[in-house]
Amino acid sequence: DNIRSDQIFHFGGRGRKELLLLVIDRRDDPVTPLLSQWTYQAMVHELLGLNNHRVILKGAPNIAKDLEEVVLSANQDDFFKANRHKNFGELGESIQKLLKDYQAQQPQSAANLNTIEEMQSFMEKFPELRSRSHNVSKHVAIMGELARLVDICSLMDVSQFEQELACADDHSSHLRELMEKLQSPKIKIPDKLRLGLLYALRYETVGNLHRVRQAMSKGGVPPDMLDLMDSILRYGGNDVRAPGLYGEEHNNNLVSKMTKSLMSVQGVSNVYSQHVPRLMDTINAVVKGKLKAQVCPYVPGSRPRTSSTQEDTIPEEIMVFMVGGVTYEEATKVSEFNETNPAGIKVILGGSTVHNSTSFLEELKAL
Repeated sequence: DNIRSDQIFHFGGRGRKELLLLVIDRRDDPVTPLLSQWTYQAMVHELLGLNNHRVILKGAPNIAKDLEEVVLSANQDDFFKANRHKNFGELGESIQKLLKDYQAQQPQSAANLNTIEEMQSFMEKFPELRSRSHNVSKHVAIMGELARLVDICSLMDVSQFEQELACADDHSSHLRELMEKLQSPKIKIPDKLRLGLLYALRYETVGNLHRVRQAMSKGGVPPDMLDLMDSILRYGGNDVRAPGLYGEEHNNNLVSKMTKSLMSVQGVSNVYSQHVPRLMDTINAVVKGKLKAQVCPYVPGSRPRTSSTQEDTIPEEIMVFMVGGVTYEEATKVSEFNETNPAGIKVILGGSTVHNSTSFLEELKAL
């Protein structure tokens, strides 16, 4: 009785009626960790690395010594807290506005800050401003390095094709484009690997995996990386994962909606964010009281139902723990859900680690 009355054991406080603990296996969605990212926090984690809130910029071109290692923490950085879930284009607009606000206090400057290069140049020309606004300098430096990597790695082209592989079923077109990408010297080896794995996951039973593997090898993918094609199918292939990864609700002519677009500091087309993690389908099923037991089995005796129907009681809070690790893409989608769902249901997301594509593939190698 003492334990039951102690509020430390009651998540959410006395007023809460229902809390659902949802334990999910990463292998049910091996696609999400393989995709390029376009929101700020996820891009930093994927392209630069984000470990214990620290980002290493040492070795990047034109990085000042005091910016070689910086901290990105929502608890200490209001700008990062407000912009971590924004896409790269929205981020550029936010930094542009922040710089122009500072610029207005400098009558000597009349620069028109429309590009990342102009932002960096502005900060270099005003050392006294830079000393007072290390935080602004930090975000300009990170954004500049992200933009450089997007350019030299042809990530816009790669990412659009990733989204097509993740969201649409068009084998002949996908195979043709994949072969072109694997032969292209502009596409980096790690990106060729990710494209090959995404193809293998979608077309495991109907695709020409042997041909793709040969093309990956000719394209420069080393043998130990080629072995990951077998590893990822053992990890999250058709026979292993729960149903629903390539649900019909995500195949409504998305390819026809995808158009080529150019990225600038003013905006990134949502062509690069068509994919919705499978986690969100699960959360939406919970909210509707339609979570299927064969997909997410309940612990015996723990499944509450309403008294008048056979539908599940809708929880007021959902605590998700993903065994095998979560991603920042999923964190962004959960944040959007918490802000917009009309019922006011709160989702808390956790996992055994936070993956980017590199850490996910390293884990696969160890299996």
